[in-house]
Amino acid sequence: MQSLTTGTMAGIGTFRCVGCDYVVALSGADELPTCPGCGAEEFVRASLFTDEVDDSPAHLDAEGPWLDELRDGLDAPGEYLAYRDEDDVRVFALTREWTRVGRSLAADIRFDDPTVSRRHALIVRQPDGVRVLDDRSLNGVFVNGERVEWSTLRDGDEILVGRHRLCFVDVPIVSGMRQESASERPLAG
Repeated sequence: MQSLTTGTMAGIGTFRCVGCDYVVALSGADELPTCPGCGAEEFVRASLFTDEVDDSPAHLDAEGPWLDELRDGLDAPGEYLAYRDEDDVRVFALTREWTRVGRSLAADIRFDDPTVSRRHALIVRQPDGVRVLDDRSLNGVFVNGERVEWSTLRDGDEILVGRHRLCFVDVPIVSGMRQESASERPLAG
């Protein structure tokens, strides 16, 4: 693929940063910007029809031990989305069938960031699993580094929305967990 650098008249389309795989969409006579993800200046055309697959586990290595600490702190079973917001870790419990992610004030998980579309992604919980759907976003939705229209989520999957990395955490019900046992309930009488 031909590599493009800043200042090149790229034209209309989607371009991927060579350094971090961040994707930008351009229209008309826009020039390629400096990458918002890593600051690099080299891009290649992004394609939905490529055979290239990134099998590296780098997407979780960059986040450090915060995910393990988060798992240790979650005591209730369920599905969660977690992300780092500067030095804080934000956790959002997925309790409804639909969870909206975007820049809109109506979004359940809101990022006030121009790399995020107003209606960027939907997280859908159904009995057969949890899925992420691209909600016609400009920059796309990526799961573990691969652009997707929709994808079933597994524990530990990384979802990239704009320049924000969300991690899907699934805390299963473990044998022996219980809400309230019969011996803990007050006796009627």
